[in-house]
Amino acid sequence: MFCGIVAGDVPSVKVAEDATTFAFMDINPASDGHLLVVPKRHSKDLFEIPADDLAAVTLTAQRVAKAAAREFGADGVNLLNCCGADAWQSVFHFHLHVIPRYTDKSKDGLTLPWAPVPGDVDTITELGGRLEKALN
Repeated sequence: MFCGIVAGDVPSVKVAEDATTFAFMDINPASDGHLLVVPKRHSKDLFEIPADDLAAVTLTAQRVAKAAAREFGADGVNLLNCCGADAWQSVFHFHLHVIPRYTDKSKDGLTLPWAPVPGDVDTITELGGRLEKALN
């Protein structure tokens, strides 16, 4: 679907476009001004996207997030990426959600299912050590 939007075959409300990225309004917005930024070159997810495309998408997301916060008077912004069906990815073309956040909940329906609670220090330490080794 997102390849069709980038190609102009599927209608969208375009917000920004450059040689590498395309930003457009989300048709199922979590808040006023919710939009998506995608690479023009197809990549399935975070694991597949080339580093240069990821950097370009992130920079475009930052640029449109700043504009959205100014233009809509947002009190904050979430950037969200879901990688894999079990992580809520529903469209398998890499994308970043840019979600303006508002104190005024009439503009903002997003609630997260995760409520942070302190973790087990031993588990955190063990997993961090494993990951540090995997990266070296």
